[in-house]
Amino acid sequence: MHPGTRRRSGFYWLTITLLIIGFLIGDADSVWKRREDKTKCPKVKGIRNFDISEFLGLWYIVQYYASSEEALVYRCMRAELSVSPENAEVTMNFTYSFTDDPINELLVGNITWKIPSPDLPAHWMHAELSYEGVYNTYVLDSDYKSWALLMHCAEKSKSPRYLSSFIMSRKANLGANVISYLREKLPRYDIDLEYMFPMDQRQCNKTENSEDMLMPTMAPAKRSHITRRHPLKRKHRGQ
Repeated sequence: MHPGTRRRSGFYWLTITLLIIGFLIGDADSVWKRREDKTKCPKVKGIRNFDISEFLGLWYIVQYYASSEEALVYRCMRAELSVSPENAEVTMNFTYSFTDDPINELLVGNITWKIPSPDLPAHWMHAELSYEGVYNTYVLDSDYKSWALLMHCAEKSKSPRYLSSFIMSRKANLGANVISYLREKLPRYDIDLEYMFPMDQRQCNKTENSEDMLMPTMAPAKRSHITRRHPLKRKHRGQ
């Protein structure tokens, strides 16, 4: 066989071999994706060198995602964060209304997390005993002064995982370029941006009585007979 012919033949078989390896790797990757465990939270790392003291205070929720919801049911959601240094707990008190409420009643709620490790202050775990499972919250990114990105993931026995996320701002609105920057961080955690909805922060009423910070479990009968749930305690549903 002519030397040039042997070189061409060797190149041909090398090309075929590389194509076969590529197909096998691609097929293995697709199988892994199909077999991804949707009951477990993805591996998440919170922001590095997180300064929780700079993060506290009032935030507006400007975009909202929850894996159990295919439409935005809330408006005027705002959160105020505080921390208890005695027991390493973070508390979020927040207000919100339902989009279908004709009188735009402002409801109040709260949720408390423990900081499991002082070395990882951007990772919080649900501290309320009423929740039977694992509920992690991560501060994914923040500049402290104007914007922040939170992600929540809950695991419960024999249930699909529950994912939610907040894009937050110190003001009622946030620049489109910042929102795009923060949204791009979410798909890696299996968050579908199609269901990441803008939160309306216009014409929000003030709550006159904030003594009881527990979320009512039932909307008034004149408006609805459907049980209303706390936005961070939604019943888990398949994604």
